[in-house]
Amino acid sequence: MAVTTGELRPTSATWRTPLVIIICGCAIALLSFGPRSSLGFFVQPMGREFAWGRDVFGLALALQNLLWGLGQPFAGAIADRFGVLRVMVVGALLYAAGLLLMRYSTTPLSLNIGAGVLIGFGLSGSSFNLVLSAFSKLLPPERRGIALGAGTAAGSFGQFLFAPFGVALIDNFGWQTALVVFGALMLLILPLSLALSTPRAETGAAPAADQQSFKTALAEAFGHRSYVLLVLGFFTCGFQLAFITVHLPAYLADRGIPASTGGWVIAAIGLFNIVGSLSVGWLQNLFPKRYILSLIYFTRALSTIAFISFPITTFSAIAFGAISGLTWLSTVPPTSALVALMFGTRWFATLYGFAFVSHQVGGFLGVWLGGIVFEHYGSYTPIWWLSVLFGVLSALINLPIVEAPVARAVARPA
Repeated sequence: MAVTTGELRPTSATWRTPLVIIICGCAIALLSFGPRSSLGFFVQPMGREFAWGRDVFGLALALQNLLWGLGQPFAGAIADRFGVLRVMVVGALLYAAGLLLMRYSTTPLSLNIGAGVLIGFGLSGSSFNLVLSAFSKLLPPERRGIALGAGTAAGSFGQFLFAPFGVALIDNFGWQTALVVFGALMLLILPLSLALSTPRAETGAAPAADQQSFKTALAEAFGHRSYVLLVLGFFTCGFQLAFITVHLPAYLADRGIPASTGGWVIAAIGLFNIVGSLSVGWLQNLFPKRYILSLIYFTRALSTIAFISFPITTFSAIAFGAISGLTWLSTVPPTSALVALMFGTRWFATLYGFAFVSHQVGGFLGVWLGGIVFEHYGSYTPIWWLSVLFGVLSALINLPIVEAPVARAVARPA
């Protein structure tokens, strides 16, 4: 099966049309993002059963975010070299195993291995990041923008579905059953990943521009000012998203908001992010991507200030979820599109993976510091204001980005 960068050629596998690729990729994004966005609802029931503080659970999920990020460049490099299918299969199996081990965890160590190590590395091989990479490689350029938005929105729809679904499972059947059901659903990724199979990279089979080595690609990217700024700004996205996903349900419960309402707040984030991601996927073809990113980060900062400055009610919580949703994963389409624009798609999964490391380091700190600060001060307020500061800084950091392909030396005949 011969596939060139950014073009799906007719093959014997006629069922793999662009529409099938997009649908299967969106289904994978939905399945992989749903459970991990609902793990915050397990903090209180597991904490009560095993007498764990929030710092224990916070460390496990912080480790998950960190390893997801650290594993992403390697998963991306393997996918770029050997194809997406193998990576997704291994990632889905690790994810399912992590959820199952989490169900049987009775000590912080086993929780860290299951919820932290296995799910973290599982996400690096089966999350929407590799779905976006497959879209960039398999779909024609005119379909990429909306496909990237759709893949991101699908992850949000998974959050919308799994948040109330997870709360209902916990309330009616217990947290143990909920984790087993989540783990079983992850196995659906195995057949769906067949549609996203990309070919092995064959030396000499690609144009000279696509034969760039791994080391050369990394040196070029990290020597490029705009890429570095993009990576730094992405840190804030991870910090804010991970902190809210893990600690917002407990934050609301501390203020007398029922757990079911917390589930609908997380669901509202997922639902409205469908609108945000699809809208940004379309708008990035009309407006500079750096301005879109700057506006997203600044909007997050303002919405956080409003949320923590007034009394928390059911209405204000759901309104915050809706506004947060519009800017939730909407950073992903312009960020991934900028990486592809600057460096092409040959090493897209790898270079976007390194940008995602920054995102997940932010996520690690958001979750971990949230637990540490609450256990020491009994309040999340310092982390909320740190989130605001990071939002303003990222809004400024993205403004100088140059949206153009990197300048490369052209070989000349002797």
